[in-house]
Amino acid sequence: MSIEKGDFIKLSYSGKTDEGRVFDTTDEEIAKANNIYNEKGKYGGDIIIVGAGHVVRGLDEALIGKEAGESGSVAIPPEKAFGPRNPELIETVPITKFKERPQVGMPVEVDNRPGMIIRVIGRMVQVDFNRFLAGQTITYDYEIKEKIEAIEGKVQGLFGLYIGKELPIQVNDDVLTVEIDQMMNFNQRWLMTKRQIANDIINNTDIKEVVYLEKYNKETLSPKISA
Repeated sequence: MSIEKGDFIKLSYSGKTDEGRVFDTTDEEIAKANNIYNEKGKYGGDIIIVGAGHVVRGLDEALIGKEAGESGSVAIPPEKAFGPRNPELIETVPITKFKERPQVGMPVEVDNRPGMIIRVIGRMVQVDFNRFLAGQTITYDYEIKEKIEAIEGKVQGLFGLYIGKELPIQVNDDVLTVEIDQMMNFNQRWLMTKRQIANDIINNTDIKEVVYLEKYNKETLSPKISA
């Protein structure tokens, strides 16, 4: 059966710039070979919802109508990738803004804005505040590993995509209960995405309610301090 918008699939992919440099991949060996390996990263493929914006729009659109097990390659123009390049986002700032000696190609943050140094002229520095790969046509090689049908696989896949780990869950009719370890309250990725995860689940499955259940016990709580 062809892949449709809203389907959950397991997708492997590698993204390349127009110069052939790999900038993103779900393949561990490719990541190591291209010096982009992250030891805390999750490799082997991502479970995504087709059409939900979990990948760039051009890749999202290319998946529709394909079959599980199919692979391919798609060239994606800037407007369906990381957007057009805006010359107004290239700004000149004084060298005093930087704690380290600025060098061309160095990623920086100026006034809470991420950018990259593209030129150093005396005491002034040109910084490109455009989005990473803005204005470039990129290419994705991909393989649709499988279509996910089971609700448990869909839910755990979203947890893996957003926070890189699975969580204990229970499904009773149309209610999903997720058991949350107390340490998750210190996990910034979880705190920033738990609402979006619930939204994705409710809007793309038969689940109508998501309950996040925090559990505490004597072993996990800190010992009381004696007076």
